[in-house]
Amino acid sequence: MNFTAKDVADLRAKTNAGMMDCKKALIESDGDFEKAIVWLREKGIAAAAKKQSRIASEGIVSAYIHMGGKIGVLVEINCETDFVAKTEAFQQIGHDIALQIAAASPKYVKIEEVPAEELEKEKEILRNQALNEGKPAQIIEKMVEGRVKKFYQDVCLMEQAFVKDPNMTVAQYINEKTLQIGEKISIRRFARYEMGEGLEKRNDNLADEVQKQIEGK
Repeated sequence: MNFTAKDVADLRAKTNAGMMDCKKALIESDGDFEKAIVWLREKGIAAAAKKQSRIASEGIVSAYIHMGGKIGVLVEINCETDFVAKTEAFQQIGHDIALQIAAASPKYVKIEEVPAEELEKEKEILRNQALNEGKPAQIIEKMVEGRVKKFYQDVCLMEQAFVKDPNMTVAQYINEKTLQIGEKISIRRFARYEMGEGLEKRNDNLADEVQKQIEGK
């Protein structure tokens, strides 16, 4: 790589884009700082990130009940103005995110919310898995790092593949909608309830049922 960690930090400070987006921009631009800024702008990341730095105190609580009442979701989606909160486009975002939560069952909104003790416990499990697979000690930490990314994709809403378009993450979907609407959009919190959760019951795949509903089956 023709850039340093400081270059990534400087690019983040300049554009408000995420660390991973800044790193990718510098890779794609062969370390050229100005080209990296252009790359972020062309991808719409810098503009979306700039909007995401603003305050979003309006919004809605969106609800989704899975057909048959098996899963219920409440999610708070924020924007900057009451006018936008009342639009059909913003209401649709709320529905899409509630549907995502019903189908993919995340535990947290974003990576920063994962408790440190839970992350360390998961890393220890992943290390032991790698050891049991007979992997060399020198590559185990790299393997753990890769598997932690998969862990985040499972438990963090913003890291999950978007159920309506698996080619993008929920974070990318929110960035796309931020650019379309022109205001900061953020997901503050959610609650997901599954009928009979914690009780002994038949092991139905509710995520598959939700996906069938998305596809209109």
